[in-house]
Amino acid sequence: MNLRRTALAVAVLLTVSACAPRQTRDQIDSNEARIVALEEGLFQATSTTTSTSTSTTFASATTATTEITMVDLPDSVEPVAAIAAAVGPAVVQIETAEALGAGVLYSTDGYILTAHHVVEGATEVLVRLYDGRTFDGTVLGFHEVTDIAVVTIPGSEDLPIAELALGVSTQVGQLAVAMGSPFGFDQTVTAGIVSAVDRVVRNVTMVQTDAAINPGNSGGPLVDSDGRVIGINDIIFTESGDNAGVGFAIAIDLAFVVAEQIIAGEDVQLAFLGVGVSDAGGEHPGARVEEIVPDSGADHAGIHVGDIITAVNGRTLTESADLRVRIIEKAPTDLIELTILRDGEELVLEATLGDTSQVDP
Repeated sequence: MNLRRTALAVAVLLTVSACAPRQTRDQIDSNEARIVALEEGLFQATSTTTSTSTSTTFASATTATTEITMVDLPDSVEPVAAIAAAVGPAVVQIETAEALGAGVLYSTDGYILTAHHVVEGATEVLVRLYDGRTFDGTVLGFHEVTDIAVVTIPGSEDLPIAELALGVSTQVGQLAVAMGSPFGFDQTVTAGIVSAVDRVVRNVTMVQTDAAINPGNSGGPLVDSDGRVIGINDIIFTESGDNAGVGFAIAIDLAFVVAEQIIAGEDVQLAFLGVGVSDAGGEHPGARVEEIVPDSGADHAGIHVGDIITAVNGRTLTESADLRVRIIEKAPTDLIELTILRDGEELVLEATLGDTSQVDP
């Protein structure tokens, strides 16, 4: 059987130059390696924009309205089997006229988190549950920047739902289980570890894993040892087009705050600090402020060009990309604490985040 023709194949190729400096620092060859979006379809190359040394820091907004239910893991000597038994029922297969992917039910209201590229171009989809039931699903909305979409089916108290690991610190080396429908094989489970956290890929905060992720896994959950969703499977890094053990899932905090805005019928706005930064380097790593947007949170907080931001809410920065990571899960109007170095003196400033409506189109 030709699996590529049966389930179709990887769809969108992106050059690694679209990634943030972390990939360069980790010595990934930007001339050969490619990030592959796990969307079903035909190979189609797209152009990308090479990242620069200066970036604008922003993050997602949220209006928390969805109730999250805890998952009870069954007793088992096999941890991955226990995770699969607990979370598997909440993992759905999503089919459109042109694509096939996965999603995860996280609310008895019938809300499903998935990747935008799984449902791109569709308004109605077929949702297949683990027990064979099918529903006509509606694409409630999407956000292209973060590649998050929400699909809805009729709500019911008997819908199996997964717990989201909101506000939970993900650790490098911890167990990671990817679930989805690779090549159309629904309820497939693969296991590995969290290879890295806080990766900035395509300007989105990602969890990196070596758990096998293949076409059809997109939109499905990446799950921790407690059966909580830590990310939404999204892309792989590969030179051949096949899985190479370098997969990425959209961080669940970011996915959730975007989803909540979609559910509320709002235009998704990302929180905005209002600084352009570069790597500080030297003896004091962090984010060196190169520019400040007038009337932004950074401007009102009294941040100066030349300041080095070394921590956000007490969490240390090692490079400029870390600033985006620390901000991106926050909401507009959130108050944050910034530790900065100015002329060798350490200061602590408070800043109220704005949103990306402050950014020129």
